[in-house]
Amino acid sequence: MKIYNTMTRKKEDFEPVEPGKVRMYVCGPTVYNYIHIGNARPMIVFDTVRRYFEYKGYDVNYVSNFTDVDDKIIKKANEEGVDASVISERFIKEAQKDMEGLNVKEATHHPKATEEIGGMIDMIQTLIDKGHAYNADGTVYFRTRSFNGYGKLSKKNIDDLEAGHRSIAVTGEEGKEDPLDFVLWKPKKEGEPSWPSPWGEGRPGWHIECSVMSKKYLGDEIDIHAGGEDLIFPHHENEIAQSEAANDHTFAKYWMHNGFLNIDNVKMSKSLGNFFTVREISEKYDLQVLRFFMLSAHYRSPLNFSADLMAASKNGLERILTAVDRLKELKGTDGQIRADEKAVVEQTEALVKKFEDAMEDDFNTADAVSAIFEMVKLANVSVTEDSSAGLIGLVRTKIETLCDVLGIITDRKQEILDGEIEALIQERQEARKARNFARADEIRDMLAKQGILLEDTREGVKWKRA
Repeated sequence: MKIYNTMTRKKEDFEPVEPGKVRMYVCGPTVYNYIHIGNARPMIVFDTVRRYFEYKGYDVNYVSNFTDVDDKIIKKANEEGVDASVISERFIKEAQKDMEGLNVKEATHHPKATEEIGGMIDMIQTLIDKGHAYNADGTVYFRTRSFNGYGKLSKKNIDDLEAGHRSIAVTGEEGKEDPLDFVLWKPKKEGEPSWPSPWGEGRPGWHIECSVMSKKYLGDEIDIHAGGEDLIFPHHENEIAQSEAANDHTFAKYWMHNGFLNIDNVKMSKSLGNFFTVREISEKYDLQVLRFFMLSAHYRSPLNFSADLMAASKNGLERILTAVDRLKELKGTDGQIRADEKAVVEQTEALVKKFEDAMEDDFNTADAVSAIFEMVKLANVSVTEDSSAGLIGLVRTKIETLCDVLGIITDRKQEILDGEIEALIQERQEARKARNFARADEIRDMLAKQGILLEDTREGVKWKRA
């Protein structure tokens, strides 16, 4: 199996730190709002990587964090007049709903930054003791030049970086020894959450959070660290510096980064009005379509989101589901696979190998999907009512198994009837009157999963199929 390593800029054979096991850390979202489709790409891509390792028999320890203390969370909390934890907990739950809709498997561990403050303080103290960090009036900085090799992931030259910095006086960080030094611990500000530390009340910097959570749940050296390519610098570069300086170990053997997601060939941004949350997309499409779309290109390539491409993905997914439905309905003849069916078996096995070869070439999901389409075509042409039950079962199982590796669900949602919808809406209305909001939300979510969207209006509740 070959993986493109951002550190070396080439494909390398995968050799785990510990045979048969994969330790994998993926940077998760900052939970101050609904996750957007840019967040969804690494979630889907690296969930698929994890699924393939598991398919090949590896024991995968998959860690993906929630950043639940951050300036954006604090800003939203202040706007709403609530504690920052209210915002983070709300949007962790919403992120988990969206991840379930995208069929992203639950991580082995989903640590929250606020629950790991003690470990962060310990690592910062270790860095101070080793001369890699210093306290400047309650702000602790990492001494960037103390780490030999800073810039090795992003291929940035440290002297060029310094030339590009404004003066310390302009940034208002007079306590810094060097403009390149980055924050490990921030002193408390009014209206912000804080924790006691040897350097005074405050909160951690962003970069130290992932280093500590990775160390706690995966150990000093991990196999794969992954995330979007926007995290290469400074986040992942800083993680390497502080982790390797503190632990005296290579931090990660392989670095994987997915490419950017554009909207109609333009970078996604709120200011351009082309910013979509996963929740908004779920009102127009089944989220399985979004997942299928995300896997239609190689993960390192830029990916363009558009209505036309989503329509093509919907059609492609429908082809697969229809083929599986047909195989489920075929009874065939009794008995095991016959001698005259061996050619179809061999073709099926060849396509499984084609799928695996694509996945083992740096997880080329586009080619893997192509192999599934070829298997669907083979099934449609060569598997009929005259086929043995053994052949029908084999081909169907192979398609379902390969789809499962990609996180594609082949079981169609059961069609919900209009009368059932009306009854559930009535039950939801009664639950709301009784202030049983948990049940009301449960019904809304249940209907949403069935592709039924509710809208509360002055005239009452209206519904439509997505």
